[in-house]
Amino acid sequence: MRIGLYFGSFNPVHTGHLIIANHIVHNTDLDKIWFVVSPQNPLKPSATLLNEYDRLHLVTLAIQDNPRFRVSNIEFQLPKPSYTIDTLTYLTEKFPTEQFSVIMGGDSIQNIRKWKNYELLLSNYAIYVYNRPGFTVDTSMSPNITVVDAPLLDISATHIRNQVKKGKSIKYLVPDAVKDYIETNQYYK
Repeated sequence: MRIGLYFGSFNPVHTGHLIIANHIVHNTDLDKIWFVVSPQNPLKPSATLLNEYDRLHLVTLAIQDNPRFRVSNIEFQLPKPSYTIDTLTYLTEKFPTEQFSVIMGGDSIQNIRKWKNYELLLSNYAIYVYNRPGFTVDTSMSPNITVVDAPLLDISATHIRNQVKKGKSIKYLVPDAVKDYIETNQYYK
């Protein structure tokens, strides 16, 4: 089975994430997409992160009705901060019959040379890159890079957190189940 790993803080997961994942799973050769909730991204500050298990639960709520999506807490058991290549190595050993690839935005591929062992990632794994405004994807880095023109919404988790902080509505920015859970538990206040 071909599995695309969609890594992220998902702080919180939002409609933009879901649209991208849905487009990619239906317009590539991938069978499933696993949302890999990263407890700590080594290139991002962790001060504004909601607890990893709460973020995992929000993703579970967001994708519960899609049989081609799965949430993964695999990085919770690995050393922190999480490095994509370490997670891929672990998953490849744990699930030897699965074929893993990585899903990332055009902004992330721009920074890939800052990633741990990025050469191994580029040479050993398929990478599906969705375009982001203002970023050009250099496919000459690896023949394993495939650009996917997914529809993009200008939604960010930062904007959603700021809306919550200000007491403003986040309806339609996140799935209703996620909105309700954030409100009930007073997250991001």
